[in-house]
Amino acid sequence: MSTTRKTAGQRPFRTITERTLLTIAFVIAALEGYDLAIYGVSVPALLADASLNVNKASAGVLGSVVGAGMLIGAALAGALMRRVGALRLILASCVIFSAGMVLSAVAQNVAVFGVGRALVGLGLGVVLPTLLAYVADLSVPNHRNRNTGIVMAGYAVGGLAAPLLGAMMLPAASYRWLYIIGVIPVVIILPFAWKLLPVPPVHLLRTGQTDEAHRLSESMGLPVPVLTAAGKRHFAGIGPLFAPGVARATLLFWVMTFCGLLLVFGITAWLPTMMQASGYSLGSALLQTAAMWVGVGVGVVIGGRIADRIGAKPVVIVAFLTGAVSLLVMSVNPNVIVLFLFMFLSGVGFIGSQILVNGFILTRYPDDIRGSGLAWALSFGRLGAIVGPSLGAWVMTSGLAVEWNFYAFAIPAVIGAAASILVPQVKVKAVGSPAASGSVREQIPAPGA
Repeated sequence: MSTTRKTAGQRPFRTITERTLLTIAFVIAALEGYDLAIYGVSVPALLADASLNVNKASAGVLGSVVGAGMLIGAALAGALMRRVGALRLILASCVIFSAGMVLSAVAQNVAVFGVGRALVGLGLGVVLPTLLAYVADLSVPNHRNRNTGIVMAGYAVGGLAAPLLGAMMLPAASYRWLYIIGVIPVVIILPFAWKLLPVPPVHLLRTGQTDEAHRLSESMGLPVPVLTAAGKRHFAGIGPLFAPGVARATLLFWVMTFCGLLLVFGITAWLPTMMQASGYSLGSALLQTAAMWVGVGVGVVIGGRIADRIGAKPVVIVAFLTGAVSLLVMSVNPNVIVLFLFMFLSGVGFIGSQILVNGFILTRYPDDIRGSGLAWALSFGRLGAIVGPSLGAWVMTSGLAVEWNFYAFAIPAVIGAAASILVPQVKVKAVGSPAASGSVREQIPAPGA
């Protein structure tokens, strides 16, 4: 349960239990996973819908539109998070992506459908970095990887629900119902989120509410956040990310998110179609996709726990390499048992690698720039989200052998692993909270970060 107390001119002071925080965040992440994955599930039905006049090339463009919207949304999150606060952005973004799902459901032509998917992308682009930074801000340091992993397991549950519902409903029912179903949980969860979620301590400090920040930190067993000297350079939230001691890590994180999101969006948009091209039925391809999402959910929870113990870097490296190996195995058309095993394992590499990169970023950056750091990394990474679906469409229409559907996505997985190896520690000058007499010290993440 949460407790509240009025603070003059501000949102009521409130605390929240870790379980309640993770439950609400889990549901919001599940909505994101569903809204993203449902497009790939519906592509075969979209191609068969003569009224929309969608072909494989335009389907690739529609998949990339979501990535473009997410690029803009993540950039907005990076620019606005320090000023507006994570909580307001989370609530607003849920409304935006739900409106996009409704528009996609009722679209009578490809242009309107594309606008709906762009709105979905805009909302999802804002909510992902904001939600994860928010959870990290309200988590004790040795639970941050675990808690972000649990939240993103919700993303996997939503992604899993999409192909399962598609397998049950298609082709008998219209694909439009799949988009409508994605809106219903938002109506249920938003009132609880508004009522229960507190403003995190780091934002309270930024806005001069020092007493409230200390009180909330104490009541939730959190360390008081540290405001860094670099964090004062806050033009659009990007200046601190290129401060001395930070810039190299920032550039490598951007490369990793580019590769990670290329995999996420390319695979989610085309995997069922890729498997059909390899000779499997639609029903079988959707069940294989479901096995992948089960692997995502299991992998990110276990990976998050391991990352809290040994550090995020080795876990991220293994995740990227797992994705590359899984793609190579799938390319040789193995027997069904081996295929489903590697589909399960591939979830960690295709989707889990980027989820674990998010945790890596959140634990490697200092307190007051982790949110903008993740948001800008994801904004740049959305270029990969744009490239991924279009890359899949190009390979499928190029006349290349079917195996190249898999090889094309294995290459960025290897590049992502290489970039992960090179990420250094982040060292920045840090000042205490406003109440801490301005003392300066170096804030260096713990070895497990």
